[in-house]
Amino acid sequence: MSLDNKSTKSGDSPPSAKKAKNFATQFGLAMELPFVLVSGTCLGGLLGYFLDKWLHTKLIFMLVLGGLGFFAALRDILRRFPANGDGKER
Repeated sequence: MSLDNKSTKSGDSPPSAKKAKNFATQFGLAMELPFVLVSGTCLGGLLGYFLDKWLHTKLIFMLVLGGLGFFAALRDILRRFPANGDGKER
């Protein structure tokens, strides 16, 4: 039986390493989010554009599918953030 209060876990990392990992994770997420938003909108708009060309309609599908792509990308972005802001996943 050990009398000291030290942890016996060998996998504990120093607080500076945890802080650096947290920063890297947040930075990676921040760099990824604009691409998710733009790609969702563009993909929906492009699919709508080709449907409009194929069906000989005027921007109906491009606007509708572009809007759906935007909202799907926004939903994906919001899903990546924690619900209460304490850093824990939902």
